[in-house]
Amino acid sequence: MADMRIGGLASGMDTDQIIKDLMKAERIPLDKLGQKKQYLEWQRDDYRDMNKMMFDFSNLIFDGVMKQGTYTQKTVSVSNPNEVSIKNINSTTDFTGTLKVEKLATAASMYSTPITQSDGGVLYSKKKLSESFGLTGEQSIKVKAIKSDGTMAADFTEIKFNAEDETLDSLISKINAQTGVTMFYDQQTKQMSVMSKNTGSNASGPEIELQGALFTTHLKLDADNDAAVTNARGSIGENAKFTYNGMATERSSNTFNINGFEISLKNASNTNVTFASKPDTDKILEKIVKFVDEYNKLIEKVNGEVNEKKYRDFQPLTAEQKESMEEKEIELWEEKSRSGTLRNDSVLTSGLNKMRTDMYSPISGGTSGLDQLAQIGIKTSSNYLDRGKLIIDESKLKEAISKDPNAIYEIFAKDGATSNEQGIARRLRDTLKTTMDSIEKKAGKASSTNNTFTLGRLLNNMESQMDRFEDRLTQVEDRYWRQFTAMEKAIQRSNEQSMFLMNQFGGGM
Repeated sequence: MADMRIGGLASGMDTDQIIKDLMKAERIPLDKLGQKKQYLEWQRDDYRDMNKMMFDFSNLIFDGVMKQGTYTQKTVSVSNPNEVSIKNINSTTDFTGTLKVEKLATAASMYSTPITQSDGGVLYSKKKLSESFGLTGEQSIKVKAIKSDGTMAADFTEIKFNAEDETLDSLISKINAQTGVTMFYDQQTKQMSVMSKNTGSNASGPEIELQGALFTTHLKLDADNDAAVTNARGSIGENAKFTYNGMATERSSNTFNINGFEISLKNASNTNVTFASKPDTDKILEKIVKFVDEYNKLIEKVNGEVNEKKYRDFQPLTAEQKESMEEKEIELWEEKSRSGTLRNDSVLTSGLNKMRTDMYSPISGGTSGLDQLAQIGIKTSSNYLDRGKLIIDESKLKEAISKDPNAIYEIFAKDGATSNEQGIARRLRDTLKTTMDSIEKKAGKASSTNNTFTLGRLLNNMESQMDRFEDRLTQVEDRYWRQFTAMEKAIQRSNEQSMFLMNQFGGGM
């Protein structure tokens, strides 16, 4: 329990208030240290905000103007969309042609005769298999089916189950999930249906093969779909047949890729369908506009930080100062005191200058004949107040995209051994990384410990100074109390002596 201090009993002075006032003066250096610490914390946070903005912009570059898929986006016109649909996947060049669909690919199928329980009763799919068919213990079934590439699976897929625990419904769910077929039991007709998940023909045999007494004995299914066809209980899988640019060919699926674009056959009318592609100018433009907008936001932010005015008369507020102010007053004050934390920062200024150079320097070694952004309608604003922002001539940019999207890709994403040979997006990402690394050395990141970055070490040092100063203030306050206590005792003794003399003189009268 802390000592209770009561002063002024002899002197009549408010000792507690006097010492508080004296300590206010003593605390001034500590308050200044606290203000410096607060300023460093603001500076650290502002650096980290800049790093986050640069990191987000770097990711946007990577996922946008630097990705080849951005420039391979195409619109495809088809003369009869009900017959065929076509979309680009990764073709870098435009494509045109004709297509005539003669037959759609179909999946192999088979079905059973009506099924009953082993005792002749009605089969219910929710009953245990042991009750329905008299099966006991561990059982096994095997399934093999045609794959998506039109070849037969090399091995059977085996499913083991316990007849006392499994129902027909639960077993069908496992078959549908684990094998290349889809199975269905129709309670109305009491029949089992099996269909391969993939279309197409197996030239060397059936497309569906089943093994296990449950299938052939109890569920009354044939061993494969060829046998089911023979017994008029199934169908074979068939390939899609079509003529592509005059050449007759076939595929196991109705959806397939040719030269980087995906064709989906919908109907077999045996009539010519024409198709043609062209760059999806609007989508490519959208990515480039987004890049320019975010670049402008970034340089506006950097310019704002390095040129922000610093108000030296507005130091961070102490806790005591805040107590005497309204919330709005505190907000306005801190807006001024926090201003200029990154003013004239060399790392940001250097990074900003390098980004501008990255944008304007020609790209050497290209094959398209384009080596600068200005050639595709992107140039620097003539307004000096914009401080290097980019502006877009959309009609010129659209024209360049329509003419050769691969040339636009090269301007942004061309790789090279040196910066001069690299596209603008690659240069920018390198500059952003260098700048972010330098900032991280100064201000760290959210997960960093203070001793791993410059401002953190300064903060640690400042906290140590403040701790030592707090200890010193405790000693000073104790000294003041000792001095005032000694004074009080002296006054008390003086009062006692005066009282004694008064009593002595009074007694002699």
